[in-house]
Amino acid sequence: MPPAQSATDHPPDPELAAEQEHLAESRRQLARMRERTAALDAAAAGDWVSREYLESAFALRMKQLADDPGVPLFFGRLDTAAGPDGPDGPAGESWHIGRRHVSGPDGEPLVIDWRAPVSLPFYRASRTEPMGVARRRRYGFQHGRLTAFEDEDLAAGDRAGQAGQGGQGHGGHSAILESEIERPRVGPMRDIVATIQPEQDVIVRAELSRSVCVQGAPGTGKTAVGLHRAAYLLYVHREQLTRQGVLVVGPNASFLRYIRDVLPALGEIDATQSTIEELVARSLREQNPRWQIRGEDSAAVATLKGDARMAEVLRRALWSHLQAPDEALVVPRGARRWRVPAYEVEEVVASLRERGVRYGAARAMVPQSLAHRVLVKMELAGDSPDDRVQDAVARSKPVKDYAKVLWPVVEPARLVWRLLSEPALLAAAADGLLTVEEQERLRWERPAKSPAATRWSLADAVLVDEAADLVERTASMAHIVADEAQDLSPMMLRALARRSSTGSLTVLGDLAQATTPWATRSWAEALAHLGKPDAHVEQLTRGFRVPGEVIEYAARLLPHIAPDLEPPTSVRRTRGELSVRAAGEDPAALVDAVRAAVRDAVAREGSVGLIAPDAAVGGLAAALEEAGFGFALLGDEPEDERLTEFDAQLDLVPASLAKGLEFDHVVLAEPAGIVAGEPDRVTGLRRLYVCLTRAVTSLVVVHSEPMPPELGTPGP
Repeated sequence: MPPAQSATDHPPDPELAAEQEHLAESRRQLARMRERTAALDAAAAGDWVSREYLESAFALRMKQLADDPGVPLFFGRLDTAAGPDGPDGPAGESWHIGRRHVSGPDGEPLVIDWRAPVSLPFYRASRTEPMGVARRRRYGFQHGRLTAFEDEDLAAGDRAGQAGQGGQGHGGHSAILESEIERPRVGPMRDIVATIQPEQDVIVRAELSRSVCVQGAPGTGKTAVGLHRAAYLLYVHREQLTRQGVLVVGPNASFLRYIRDVLPALGEIDATQSTIEELVARSLREQNPRWQIRGEDSAAVATLKGDARMAEVLRRALWSHLQAPDEALVVPRGARRWRVPAYEVEEVVASLRERGVRYGAARAMVPQSLAHRVLVKMELAGDSPDDRVQDAVARSKPVKDYAKVLWPVVEPARLVWRLLSEPALLAAAADGLLTVEEQERLRWERPAKSPAATRWSLADAVLVDEAADLVERTASMAHIVADEAQDLSPMMLRALARRSSTGSLTVLGDLAQATTPWATRSWAEALAHLGKPDAHVEQLTRGFRVPGEVIEYAARLLPHIAPDLEPPTSVRRTRGELSVRAAGEDPAALVDAVRAAVRDAVAREGSVGLIAPDAAVGGLAAALEEAGFGFALLGDEPEDERLTEFDAQLDLVPASLAKGLEFDHVVLAEPAGIVAGEPDRVTGLRRLYVCLTRAVTSLVVVHSEPMPPELGTPGP
């Protein structure tokens, strides 16, 4: 195996120069493709509808062809084996693999999209299964400039480094690949398209019809895998997914801002991103645009409202609005009066209920069903009425008024408001489902006078969303990616289930990081609530981002928070850096120690996260400002002079918002305070586990209170 060469120590390598020219030519051709799209004129459309459609399509295409000079157009190459057994392309061909397809004027591909079938061997081929590939090449880049490449002879299992950074592989691993995984970064999350591992690629390329659940330990890339699966499905099933929609659901707004650039970097801007709170809040706004989530429940009340039994309570409460007919329906028509007796009306109601349709849809059928009974009586009397007569009867005032009383309009928010305000309605709907004590806990202590005056909580809004689906069916999307799904209540999971009733799901999470009182106890239970009990569960335990010393220290908590889970392992070259520093008992000493640790961290390359108990964030923010640090406060609405989230090198992170994020260097303040900030110790230890596993390179733990004994002492 030849030694690595450096562009600074050796004459320019001809093959490296050829690859650099191929990159330059690919950029020129991408610019040509963009210019050609910009020159297209939608004015040639036959009508204004077609013109607007074309303008929208052209604008989308322009965004997809955007070029960031700091991001390489390709990151790998496949050289197919000579002979008839090459993969999808001709034998002996070379394919450059990148983030999007780029072709020359003659249509010849210069870069192949990573999602194309011909690209699959780049992620899956091995020495034992070369998949028709003779050689796999990876490229090293600095600020978008190609500086190195590394070849892997799949036939011989050999690897050679060439010309520049990255150098020679060692121990059977790709140095360039490992360097890219460990590269320091500042800003939002980036794509991992150049570093997708075989076990991750299997999930990414799973069929659209297949729902997948990923139990992923910290640093295993589960979030990135979910986003790349969305990008892959949009590529393979473009028309269907664009028509029905793709939804990415995250735990909070800060998390969504953190992942905002991943799909656009892959050329995909069609997916919608939302939190569960934003999804269910729409059900409130549909009743009144000014209604929003402003209230809060205690942990016990929120857990009860999130219990799956509430779905049946709501169903009973809704259908209890049906009124038994106390008199016959009489419809005057001409000189005749047609009478439908009460028992026949009851048959109409029973028939509609047996059809299993939504309350609102069945209500819309009532006038026609009653009119049909009138039509039957007309026919028996010797008349010959047609459909126009039935429609006229259904629209007549007597029928419409009778139907309104029989099957009244029910507004979802008003239904929930009445259920939580009126003891009698709740008692009837919850009979045999909720105990008397649970009913008392569920009811509002001081009910508002109307739904408009109610301070709706998140759990209330989830109930309104369930009620809205009982009245009118919720539209289903083609695919939903649900991240940090272990923190969703059964009723929240049902909210996602009805939005994917005809589609599929990618469920991402880690049971060890479950930090809500209503959190999922098992993936089997969660998938049942999601309506996908047969979904495949994949466990990722190989950590690519969290270094070994850090993940092993945090994993000491696993026997106390998730004893059934397999401990994660780090596959990083470096062990990382872990330091636990005791400050004095004086609060000022803790602040001084935190500022010193932050000062050391920001002097290094990469992003820095200062993670602290939520209650301590305000004081630490003031201390950072006093010391002259520039930082962004996660979860805060940025002021004019304040840096925005993830655009600064230093982020101050409340412990409750740390989930899903990562930083090159983490300073964690007062672990005992993080544990104490949760309703119970297990949840507190899970929150601490989350915070400890956000570091990519170094973790400094600063404390004045005693460390949680579950962590033991640092070191082997």
